[in-house]
This record gives sequence, C-alpha cells and structure tokens, in this order.
Amino acid sequence: MRTSPVWNPQQYGKYAGERGRPFADLVGRIDADEPSVVLDLGCGPGNLTVGLLDRWPSATVHGVDSSAEMIAEAEKLREDPAVAARLTFEVGDLLDWSAPEGSVDVIVTNATLQWIPEQLDLLPGFVRALKPGGWLAIQIPGNGDAPSHAILRELAGRPPYAQYAAGKSLRPDVPGPAEYVDVLSGLGCTVDAWETTYNHLLPGDNAVLEWVKGTGARPVLQSLPDDLREEFEAEYGARLAEAYPRRAYGTLLPFRRIFAVARKES
Repeated sequence: MRTSPVWNPQQYGKYAGERGRPFADLVGRIDADEPSVVLDLGCGPGNLTVGLLDRWPSATVHGVDSSAEMIAEAEKLREDPAVAARLTFEVGDLLDWSAPEGSVDVIVTNATLQWIPEQLDLLPGFVRALKPGGWLAIQIPGNGDAPSHAILRELAGRPPYAQYAAGKSLRPDVPGPAEYVDVLSGLGCTVDAWETTYNHLLPGDNAVLEWVKGTGARPVLQSLPDDLREEFEAEYGARLAEAYPRRAYGTLLPFRRIFAVARKES
C-alpha cells in the first residue's frame, strides 16, 4: 500500500457498472440488521461507498483509501449536507489502520486487499474492530493468470522496459475461498466464501486495455519514461486486442473474483 501508484479516478471510472457489480453482490450477502457504524476500507472514489447509505439508512459510513486523488474525488459526494452528515472519508494506509476494539458493525473491503502481500495478517485487526455479531465482507480479483496479466508480466520483463517495470508487474498470490474460511473461522467467525467468474461485455475500442489501464497495468505504465510508456502501451494494446478480440456485441472479458463474508460470533 505504501508504494501504491497515483490513481486516476476518471480512468478507473470507465466501465463503472462492471466494476460495481461484484461490490453489489458482496454487500448483498451481508445480513446486518440496522448497523450504526459501517467502514469501507479501500473506498476508491466513493461512488460505491455512497450506496451504503441507502443500504443501511440508519448508519454512518466512513471510507478509507491510500490514494489522495481517490479521496479528493470521493469528497465531492459530500457536497449535499444531508449526505455529509452521514458520510466521511480519509486518506489512510490499511497497513497502519486500526479502529477501537468492538466499535464497528460492518467492514467492507472491495478490490483492495489484493495489493497487500500481508493481507491475511490484517484480518485479526479487522475482526477485533467488529462488535459481537458484526460483519466483515471482502472481495478481491483472482485473475492473476488471465492473459491480461500474463502479457503484462511478459512485456514488463523484457528490454527495454524491464529496467523500469519488471518489478511493477508482479502481484502477490491471493488467497482462495478456502483460505479465507480457515483464517476467519479461526478468529471466531462464521464464514461464507466463494468465487465467481464474471463475463463482462465491454464496449469501445481495445476495451480490455482501457480496463487494465485503470487498475492492474497502472503501476507498470507509471514506472516507464514517457517515450517508453507510449511504446509499451501500443505493444501491450496490440497483444490484448488479439487475446480479447472485439466482436459485434462487444469485447468479452472473463474476470474471476473471490469473496468472503464473515460474521463475528462473540
């Protein structure tokens, strides 16, 4: 998290509907009854966080993200005084984050923990922060072996890009559903964990390139000098267009995601 790239909320916001669907599926499995304190850890630009106000009308919602650019975008959602009374945001690193023990009803962390190699080490702190009967909900991408990522690693490891980008293309291995069940059960939770592969139909030219420029490819692209970045993007884009051809109905992007929803029993 401390070495996270500078995020672009506008680029990330492309295909917002497709990116938001796993969040809705995750939150839909939380059976919290009138929580009062809800946290969104890794809230990004807040466009999904704000929906938690409607999901739990009596709750206050607080979003945390390591990106100042994302939080600046999220703060725009608080221009309505009625929203501002219940919704707050802050810049924060999840490796340093903590909340008082037993102070939170629901913690949501969506498409964030995959960036943190030590993510399983953070779970005890999340569970401690929950009240008895509180809920922790996690969603992470599980598509590290997809062509979009394999091509990225290959190109970033080749000259002339490697001296800048080789390390930026690597991602920690992510837990599967069974690992979340094992760890969270050991922390006194009842756990529901699963995986889903979404088959997103993306509009636009070279749609998968536009998708990954907002997320997984961003650290690599930012690491490159301007002239090499343009060359890399052209080569990467051509390879992606072959791997994910555009059809009359759009570009199909299979995307595996991993979910865990846990209820703290005591």
